Amino acid sequence: MISTADPTISVIIPVHNGGPYFRTCLSKLAQAVPKPIEIIVVADGESDGSWRLAKEFGAKVIRIPECGGPARARNLGAQAAKGDILFFVDADVAICPEAIGYAIGIFKKNPYLAAMIGSYDDAPGDPGFLSQYRNLLHHYVHQTGSEEASTFWGACGVIRREIFLQMGGFNEGYRQASIEDIELGYRLKQAGYKIRLCKALQVKHLKRWEAVGLLKADFFYRALPWTELIWRDRKLTNDLNLQVSSRISVILTYSILLAVLGALWWPETLVLASLLAIPLTAINAQLYRFFRRKHGIMFALKTIPWHWLYYFYSGLAFAIGTARHLFQKKPWASKVSLPVSAQSIEAN
Repeated sequence: MISTADPTISVIIPVHNGGPYFRTCLSKLAQAVPKPIEIIVVADGESDGSWRLAKEFGAKVIRIPECGGPARARNLGAQAAKGDILFFVDADVAICPEAIGYAIGIFKKNPYLAAMIGSYDDAPGDPGFLSQYRNLLHHYVHQTGSEEASTFWGACGVIRREIFLQMGGFNEGYRQASIEDIELGYRLKQAGYKIRLCKALQVKHLKRWEAVGLLKADFFYRALPWTELIWRDRKLTNDLNLQVSSRISVILTYSILLAVLGALWWPETLVLASLLAIPLTAINAQLYRFFRRKHGIMFALKTIPWHWLYYFYSGLAFAIGTARHLFQKKPWASKVSLPVSAQSIEAN
């Protein structure tokens, strides 16, 4: 028999050194109506007093002496949670006041829904170009994705606690912020559970992106391990970042690059490169128009080389990841380990 009572929600936030972003995160949660039954902050080897700030806001705090990554931190929070529903939020994310009530309503109306995810909003917290580009790209990809989601998302992901624990939680083999949420989503789908992308559930990303950090995160912590995950599960879903249009864009990007390099010997190949740039631009025209609507034509033009660079290193990562899969017997992160030993954990 399905319960008609409102499900209860526990918010879980992993934090390393949260800084001012974390204060904003907690401040916005304090404005939530209705409020969650608890906010659990897992201080993951932090050294800036983030756990004290969490206590000031009335959160339940779990402290881990050494940083073990957000996957382990979220798992610990889930084990301590009392709510029917786990609402995962990153420490550099600000929710809107209606987010908790919205999640309650969705799960009450859909008793067989296992999980749901949201997206970043279209007004990123940091005004810098790269922060605006990266977060607006994420917003666009999620807002144009399928509502029958193929994965999970840790920055704003909501899941039934019973199912989360049954599935073994996040894969703690990922010691950095990586694709532990995507990997969980793949396992949920393989088990037959439904995940919904709720486009109305939007959160603000506060983080400032710099070039080196962005490239490092995209290449080493997302594209490479995601390639391994694709080969592990033999699954290349036509959704979000893996849409067919993105795969064609990668091929066109490398074709343009080869044509430009060929101009060192045959200058006429520059004409071919120019011709190939036309379909690459056309395939992504809606995205570039979205950038223009948000910040004008100059901003949109500045995003194009960054977007094509994204296709370049995504293709490179896929090639490297494929080679590693073929020549290595061990996957990079295949161990799912929940629960975690509580011997090195301090609860407050």
